[in-house]
Amino acid sequence: MAGQTVTKIVVADDHPIVRAGVRNMLLSQPGFVVVGEAADGRQALDEIQKHKPDILLLDLNMPNLPGLETLRELTAQASATKTIVLTATIEKRQVLEALQLGARGILLKSAVAGDLLECIRTVSAGQFWMQGKPVINIVQVLKDLMNEMAQPPKKTFGLTARELQVVGLIAQGCTNKDISSECGISEETVKRHLKNIFDKVGVSSRLELALFALNHHLVESDAV
Repeated sequence: MAGQTVTKIVVADDHPIVRAGVRNMLLSQPGFVVVGEAADGRQALDEIQKHKPDILLLDLNMPNLPGLETLRELTAQASATKTIVLTATIEKRQVLEALQLGARGILLKSAVAGDLLECIRTVSAGQFWMQGKPVINIVQVLKDLMNEMAQPPKKTFGLTARELQVVGLIAQGCTNKDISSECGISEETVKRHLKNIFDKVGVSSRLELALFALNHHLVESDAV
């Protein structure tokens, strides 16, 4: 359409099928043009130097030069290209580092079909995108992430997520039958979980377990 603003995009991902899927999705929409593709970070930098795109869709895990290192290079070059990190999974530490290195959006690959176009439009307009929506206050997001990173990881004594759930229910005074109903497992399975939990933390009764959980912050203080 005459007079329409066109957003130039480079897609960097080491999986050809992902690049093809993203490219086809973008080409089906007016106002977007894929000017380059890259299979690794080095190629991405070359494509950006060559095409000066508005947006870089950057996979976090790529050969030769990983996503975060590519971002670091772009920051050093003072590139005007806005980067959206595209990844299957991402840790809070990586989110914080990506934002500190200049990323404007974090988009999980599982959400590409529903969120990609809106994410690109949001970032193109100068905003940030995280957790499936535009971010109003990126400074607060960074502060929250840094505070969370500063907290020491909770020691779980080798307990699985299910076992921690059982510990929480024990601390609330639940019976095996209650736990069975709440977790959707048999009472025999509850008993096996309890045996494993007792062995791992070194207690021999439900009361000892509840007190142990409280003392080691495995449950909130008002749960007992």
